[in-house]
Amino acid sequence: MKTVRIIGVPEHFNLPWHLCIENGEFDETGIDLQWTDIPEGTGKMCQMLRENETDLAIILSEGVIKDIAANNPTSIIQEYVSSPLLWGIHVAHNSDFKTVKDLQNRKVAISRYGSGSHLMAIVHAKQNNWDINSLQFVVVDTIDKAVLALQNNEADYFMWERFMTQPLVDDKIFRRIGECPTPWPSFLLVGTTQFIQENRVTIDNILDVINNTTTEFKYIPSIDRTLSNRYNQKLEDTQAWLSLTRWSQKQLSANSFNKIQQHLIDLDLINNPINYNDSVL
Repeated sequence: MKTVRIIGVPEHFNLPWHLCIENGEFDETGIDLQWTDIPEGTGKMCQMLRENETDLAIILSEGVIKDIAANNPTSIIQEYVSSPLLWGIHVAHNSDFKTVKDLQNRKVAISRYGSGSHLMAIVHAKQNNWDINSLQFVVVDTIDKAVLALQNNEADYFMWERFMTQPLVDDKIFRRIGECPTPWPSFLLVGTTQFIQENRVTIDNILDVINNTTTEFKYIPSIDRTLSNRYNQKLEDTQAWLSLTRWSQKQLSANSFNKIQQHLIDLDLINNPINYNDSVL
């Protein structure tokens, strides 16, 4: 058996991987795929790729492209989710903030620098013509700590995937006052460049398994109920999320790559642009 380490956020996007592991589909190809949840998100996963603590990752497109441009020895294997990620803009339920405009010059909680919550806060500020150089960030690591930061007035707002935070909104812990979709495909499958170069056949076998599953995922009987139960979601919210989500079975296009990179350049988050052909394997 070939052992392969893979990481991702503990969110519903990644259920196809867990189903394949639980059903023994990777085992049948001689692969022991060892999954680790990383609740801290993209910034932590970029660090783990840099430090060779994982072989593969399911990771936010903008975060990993920014880090590859900063010399992370990682390459893009494939687009994983082609639909945008819908970020919710959250405040503490009892806060005085009523609209997004109220958040200008306020402190934003982020999981860590380089994370999606960090990068999308900058994207959102730019869209609202705020001075991005005056943004104040409070690093909270996880969503649980974000809850505490907002409740204790250590930070004023927090951006996270809109459906995963819905239970916190339902429980009147967060109040959502806006949404901000990414203008690009949301998730990529990436790996350390060395691992990909040395294990091409293994990568191809992994792609065969996961792509077959994501192609059929929405048609699995009662998959909406399975998702709802596993991720503590109301059934109607899960069904709405499923209707918006599109998994991919192809490589990220040069057009999408360049669009993401140009956004990051415009926000002064990438200083040394990288070539598409040097970033995909």
